[in-house]
Amino acid sequence: MDPFERRSQQSIQRVVGFAVKYFSGCGEDLWDCIVEECQKGSVNSRINILYLLDSLCETCLLVKSRAKGQDRESDLYVNFVSRDLGKIVENVVPKGRQGLPNLVSTKQILQSWRSKRVIDPQTVDDVLTSLNDRQTATESTNPPSSSSSSSHHHHHAPLSRNEIFKRIEEDRERHKRLRERRWVQPITHNPSSHQQPPLASFMPLTNTGDGAQELTIDIEFENEWETTSDWNEDDIEAAIEEAELCFPAEGEGPMDLS
Repeated sequence: MDPFERRSQQSIQRVVGFAVKYFSGCGEDLWDCIVEECQKGSVNSRINILYLLDSLCETCLLVKSRAKGQDRESDLYVNFVSRDLGKIVENVVPKGRQGLPNLVSTKQILQSWRSKRVIDPQTVDDVLTSLNDRQTATESTNPPSSSSSSSHHHHHAPLSRNEIFKRIEEDRERHKRLRERRWVQPITHNPSSHQQPPLASFMPLTNTGDGAQELTIDIEFENEWETTSDWNEDDIEAAIEEAELCFPAEGEGPMDLS
């Protein structure tokens, strides 16, 4: 971890620790402050808030898994994020070309939340659909005329050279961290249990609607199933080639295993 990444992560963890610690006393007020900050500032600062929410949600679910009694029923700030997700994304990725720098990073975070069931997948899908529609509308818009272009730059001044390089470095580190955590799923059916998890074949069947009780192995299967293409001619050719290698025709030599 280089010095930049260390400072960035330490800052995020301090804010996350403070928010979780004082959730019971002023959680809603703190959340209102986060939403308010997300409505102002540059596009760089807004995407920073979304990455902060990513760490905040992860910490809240970790705290919930270790809680006991009625505390295990609370998702802390995750409920707020789910409730206001559309509003947050609309502020992080504003309409028009101004929001394009934040589009890819926002989609990556949303897809991570969906695959790990941090937020209800249907809620995430609705927001992603809205983002895709806005992107299509922005790309299909004719380039502005010289007069409108100058007016646009008057209201949204371009980023300075230092801000551009800073954003590139921030995105590099954050995308790397997302890739490292993308495949991670809870390893037990009951996070509060410290017993060795049973074999997958002995686990109960679950459905997508089971929410927090949905098994990790079911979540991973659904994620793989959603990204698998339909059966096509390429699959047929690959199957025939594999069959010919395993079961050579009469008169042909055995398969080369070297």
